[in-house]
Amino acid sequence: MITYYYKNIRSKKLSILDDYRAGAWVCVESPTIEEIGQLTNRFQLDPGHMKDILDEDEMPRLEKEGDITYIFVRYAYTNEDRELTTAPLLFVVSKEIFITIASQKLPRLQRFTSGKIDFSTTQRTKLLLQITDQIVDQYESFINNISRQIKMIRTRLRAQDVGNQDFIDFVVIEDELNEFLSAMLPTTAILRRLMLGRHIPLFADDEDLVEDLLLNNEQSIEGCRSNVKSI
Repeated sequence: MITYYYKNIRSKKLSILDDYRAGAWVCVESPTIEEIGQLTNRFQLDPGHMKDILDEDEMPRLEKEGDITYIFVRYAYTNEDRELTTAPLLFVVSKEIFITIASQKLPRLQRFTSGKIDFSTTQRTKLLLQITDQIVDQYESFINNISRQIKMIRTRLRAQDVGNQDFIDFVVIEDELNEFLSAMLPTTAILRRLMLGRHIPLFADDEDLVEDLLLNNEQSIEGCRSNVKSI
């Protein structure tokens, strides 16, 4: 599904547009092949990078083609089976466009659409960093929940024998943590490259946001590693 959002610095309310206009945020969730084709043709995008977002195993990376930057990250979410997993998200950024393409429903999008987060679609770099901040924060929330779950299991094991379900629980948790690590580690490399300012323009406030994102992401990585050691 493709949705066009617009909100400039002076706007108090987020507008949903019937069609694209300059300065809009093109927000795409669970796209079809046809929608990817439409976006590729309309905005003259790289077909290869656009098709890559349909690959559920696509890993975080940063590419630049001409004046358009393609940033792949992975976000954590709970699937229909109530399992923690990750999915790819593509940012397409240039001086004229800002597009996000999430292979599944994007968690925390409602924080932007409901007005909980103050943002402007015309401030593309800042919006990219704000969305990334929500992704990193979601990882942190899941990791904290996992830490509490491990402590509960460990406490229970002190009072009774280990059962088959305990082994299953630990295997599932370890798989989740390793999947998080495989997504967050390359994200750190992407953030470090963004700090150079060669791929997207950064203002002083933007640099501070990137530094905070780096710190928070690295703390989540250490949290994952600590939980794996506990298991």
